[in-house]
Order: sequence, then C-alpha cells, then structure tokens
Amino acid sequence: MGMTTSTPPKPSTDLQKNPLISFGRGICAYSEVKPSDIAPAIDFLLEQAQHAVDHAVDPATPASWNDLVEPLEDATEFLSRSWGVISHLNSVADTSELRAAYGEVMPKVTAFFSSLSQNLALHQKFKELSQNPQFDKLNTAQKMVIENSLRDFRLGGAELPDPQKPRFAEIQDEQALLGKAFSDHVLDATDGFIHVVEDIAELAGLPDDAIAAAADLALQKKLQGWAFSLHFPSYYPVMQYCENQSFRRLMYEAYVTRASELAPQYSKGKLDWDNTHNMLEQLRLRDEEARMLGFKNYAELSLAPKMAGSVDEVDSFLTNFAQKAKPFALKDWLELSEFAKSELSIADGLEPWDIAFASERLKQERYAFSENELKQYFPLPKVLEGLFDVIQTLFGVQIKAADLPTWHGDVQSFSVNGNSGEVLAYFYLDPYARPGKRGGAWMDDARGRRQLPNGEIQIPVAYLVCNFAAPVKVDGVLRQPTITHDDVITLFHESGHGLHHLLTQVSALGVSGINGVEWDAVELPSQFMENFCWEWEVLERMTAHAETGKPLPRELFEKMLAAKNFQNGYMTLRQIVMSLTDWRLHASFEPKKAQGQAVLDLSRSIADQFNVIPQAEISRWINTFSHIFAGGYAAGYYSYKWAEVLSADVYSAFEEAAKLTGSVLDEKTGTRYRKEILEVGGSRPAADSFRAFRGRDPNIDALLRHGGLATQ
Repeated sequence: MGMTTSTPPKPSTDLQKNPLISFGRGICAYSEVKPSDIAPAIDFLLEQAQHAVDHAVDPATPASWNDLVEPLEDATEFLSRSWGVISHLNSVADTSELRAAYGEVMPKVTAFFSSLSQNLALHQKFKELSQNPQFDKLNTAQKMVIENSLRDFRLGGAELPDPQKPRFAEIQDEQALLGKAFSDHVLDATDGFIHVVEDIAELAGLPDDAIAAAADLALQKKLQGWAFSLHFPSYYPVMQYCENQSFRRLMYEAYVTRASELAPQYSKGKLDWDNTHNMLEQLRLRDEEARMLGFKNYAELSLAPKMAGSVDEVDSFLTNFAQKAKPFALKDWLELSEFAKSELSIADGLEPWDIAFASERLKQERYAFSENELKQYFPLPKVLEGLFDVIQTLFGVQIKAADLPTWHGDVQSFSVNGNSGEVLAYFYLDPYARPGKRGGAWMDDARGRRQLPNGEIQIPVAYLVCNFAAPVKVDGVLRQPTITHDDVITLFHESGHGLHHLLTQVSALGVSGINGVEWDAVELPSQFMENFCWEWEVLERMTAHAETGKPLPRELFEKMLAAKNFQNGYMTLRQIVMSLTDWRLHASFEPKKAQGQAVLDLSRSIADQFNVIPQAEISRWINTFSHIFAGGYAAGYYSYKWAEVLSADVYSAFEEAAKLTGSVLDEKTGTRYRKEILEVGGSRPAADSFRAFRGRDPNIDALLRHGGLATQ
C-alpha cells in the first residue's frame, strides 16, 4: 500500500450538529438522537476509522505505540462509542424506526470490525511492534493490549488464506444478523402477548401492587379490567401468588412457548418469530468459523481468551458440580411435591405452572414470611442509599447525584468521586421495565478509561440497566417503588460489574475496566457484591418499610437467612443444566447433520440426565435463551458458575476479616480488593489477580458452604 498523505475526513456542517458526532469525547444527548441521524453518522465515522487503518498500515508509519496503536484506538473508539449509543437506545428505547435504522447500518459496522481483525498488513505491524526493542519499554497494560490484539487477529481470521477470508467475513455478518433477529423475536413475542382479566375474583392471592400494575397496564392499552404481559414483573407474580390454577397455566404456556412453533394465537400465525431454525443456523456458522480457524469445535475456540484451560476441564467442572448439587436438588423436589400433595391438594403431581406457587406457599409456611411482605422494606431510593454506603465504605469513594443527558425521564445519573472530590467516573441507572425496553438487567460500557494523546485521562462512564416494576398509583396516589430482595441482589450484581469498569486505574483502553478480562472471570466482581445483600449490618441500614418507614426487623432477617438456600439445590442444578446445554451444543453437537428440533432434543436429553424436575412437553425455553444466541455468552454460560467459585472465595476473605474486626465492610480488605481486582482490570490474567488478592489458587469450598450444598 502506498503512503497515506490525506488528512482525516472532517464532518460537514450538518454532521457537526448530528448528536452522534457532536458529543465528541463527552456524553451523547441521547434524547436528541433520531433514527435519521444514524446512517449519516455511522457512514462518516466508518470513513474516519478506515482512514486511521490506512494510515496505520502505511509502510511509512512506525510500528510504535504512539504512531500505530494510539491513533487507531482513537478513531475506532469514536466509532465504537457512537455505535454503543445506538445499540444502547435499541435496547432501552426500541421503536420500529430505530430498529430499522439500526438494522440497516449494523452489517457495515460488523464488516468494518471483521475486516480489522482480518487485516494482514495491520497484523504484521502489531507483530513488528511485539518484536522490536520498543515493546520492552511499554508498561504491563500496553503489552497486554498488543498480546491480546495478536490473539484476536488470529481468532479474527487474519492468518487465513486469502480465498477463505470473504467467507469468514460473511459468517460474522450472518451471525450478527441472526443474533439480532433472535433478540427481536423474543422481544416481539414478549411484547405481543396481553391477557385481560375482567373479574377480579380470578386474581385471588395476587399482591395489591401486582393488581395495581395490571390495572395500570389495562389503562395504558385502553382495555377494561386488568391486563397482564409476559414481561417478568407482570408475569412472575401470577406464577408465584395467583390461586387461580388455570390462569397460571395460561400464562406459563404463553411464556415457555415464546418465539417457538408453539407460540399461541396472539402471534396470528407469525412463525417468523420462531427461533428454531435461527438457533440451528447460528450453531452451524459457529462450527464452521471454529473449524476454519483450526479448532475442533466452537467450545474450543471460545476458550482461547478465557481462564479455563480445556473443553474437558469445563465439562468435568460442570458434571462434578451437578453431581454435588443433585442430592440436594432431589431433596428439595421431594419436599415440594409432598407439601403440594398434603397442603395444596395437588395430588396428581406438580405441574410446571404450580411450582413457583407451591414454592412460595412452602416458603411462607416454613419461614412464615412472603416475598411480598419482605418487598415492602425495600423502597428503591433507600436501597440505593444502602448500596452507595457499601461502595463508599469499602472503596473510599463518594457517590453523588449528577445531571447527565438521559434517554428517559426515569433515568438517573451519578458521579463517583475520589477522596479529594475529584470525579473518577460517571454512571447511569435506568431502573424500570417499560415497553420497548428489552428484559433482564445489565451493565454496559458507555465510555472507557484511557490516556488521551494529550496526556489527559478520559474517565469512564457506565450504564446500569434493570427492569424493576415501575411505581404505580394506588387510590390516585403514586406509591414509592419497592423492589423484591431478588431485585436488590440484581442491583448489587450489576453494580459489581459497574465498579469493575468505573474504578479501574488502567489507562490503556483495551484492558481498562472490564475490557480484556477473561470472559469466565468477568462475573467475579458482580457476584462478589451479591454477598452483601445477606448481611445484617448492610440490610439494617438499607431498609425502610414503604408505609411505616421502620427498618427490616431482625426476626424477619433471620427468617430470610434461614430461607436463603431454600431450594438452592434444584436452582443450582437448573443453572448447571443450562450451562451444560450451552457447552455441549458448542462442544459435541454436530450442527451440519442436525435437522428440525435437534437443539431442543439435546437440551431435553441433558435435562433428563441431570435435572430432577420433569420437563413440560411444550416447554421451548431454549428458544428464548438469549444469553447464548443473542448476548455473547455462546459456549460461555458456564462462566457464571465458574466465577461464583472465584467470587465466593474472594468474599470469604471479608468474612475472615469480620472475625477480627466485627464487620464485613472492612476497609483494609476492601482497599486490597480494589487494588488487586478492580483497579487492574484486564491488564493481567485473572488467575494472577485472584492469587494476588487471596494468596493462593481458588477452591469450591466457600461456594458450597454459602449455598448450603456442603456435606456435613
């Protein structure tokens, strides 16, 4: 390639006003982004990024950090951040126009990043940099960026023979489109169902706030009575509390057949929402990609950037864990079946739509409290106060309300400040479920920490997104939002990811915060934070009854604690079955030979082998397994359990400190955790970070003990 002499493209006057361009290094004015802004902004940023690539591969450009890595990082980061804004809005404020604009440019963005990892000249430049004397002068984080880049070039197809590269690029495009289609089908199938109840007697057992939310939804939809959707805050209270078995069955069947060939009538025959073929096609493409790169299967390919060493190691980890959990799961199931028979007159065996209901009743009888009673002690503002208190005490920071531009009126923003008042980071909290927002909870990177070419530090920004039930009006008065204890755990979990991103001290973008952390270790900080949701000293200060303002009574806390591992045997086994399904779909499944319902058949055979709860014939849960078909966890779902081992072991250091100091909120241990785990991000292997904090390799004992799965 000849020498690049042209200057980088400059935005036109119109483009300078485009909110996806004008925010520069700052924060986007989300509410100003229109679907029509997307294509022109992305086209310009792709042109700018391509110019940076052309400059990088020019023979006249030295293979150095400052001349090669930094300018390339600069251009691709701007593209990534604008694309990140668009993807974020697509997840939290979906409209048909936005979805169409997003879908139109996605192939171009995917193609650009695929071409980067296949660019032989760029690969060669990074190789030169890794082999020249300058490399030794780079800091640890910079070296890790180069080493990860070389690995990613190999995984991105840079070393493939030229005739194979177009097909490899095609595979990336097809996978991106299929992943988006999978996600769209799940959202459409979830949004597409509304069930109206006209007689309140049918809602016997449902808590007042669930009934109020249903009345609210009916009003929004201009319907008479009470409306229920398949969004979790609407769906799950029915399964948990409603005494009307036929209503539970109707909701259950609609929920477990979403995005499948069995989807009920509301789909009006829209079998284009059926994900059966989509899953098979994704597995075929992944298998083809792995074999092109010289791996036996996609599971083996997925381990290249992970902590686990081999396909067999992961399979053994999961099957051994399943064997340890199974006796406890069987005990849980027999207890529940016996209770349903003797106390609930469900004599013919528990049906799937009875399980959550019977579990809630057994829990109430055994521990004399209900989730709904407990929920009244967790108003969201008070929970946030408690969460911030934990973070501030452990990590020596201050969290303050900020005033960043948002995409919805419910969204809050905050700054994380150091001891001297300096702003270290910002984050958003988008707490409530609403139409056009995808379900679940997640943390995402809005902007990463890095040192800019002028020497300044760009501070990180994160999104924390949840789907709690929104506040509702009761008798014309807006009640403050209360969340379940499970929601509290979710909030702490996502904040753990957030802290990993926000408190990093690494200045090389590729390994700062969560970037570059092995996928199976990235859940360590999130799962670690969940432990504080079970500590009296935390809950005492984090609770205030929605009506009386009184904190959680100690007696109720003791019941919660006793109930903590209620049915943990079978819930653990359920997660392991999901992990094994994902793992074996990618490790031993033969997608080329597979037809029809082969994915469902494999998931059923694994459940039959390991699970203790009989499966419903109609269940198509795999058709909505978005983590592995639309969320980046393909051959990686095991990492939740893998990281739980790490996080429980890390938390046991705080328990050990509490024996000496009387508090798990031990600042000394917190400072060490911040320094050895959070601040280093992906700048060194996770195993090294774990050992630096714990002084030894991880073991499973703490997790089994915490989960009530340790044999006496």
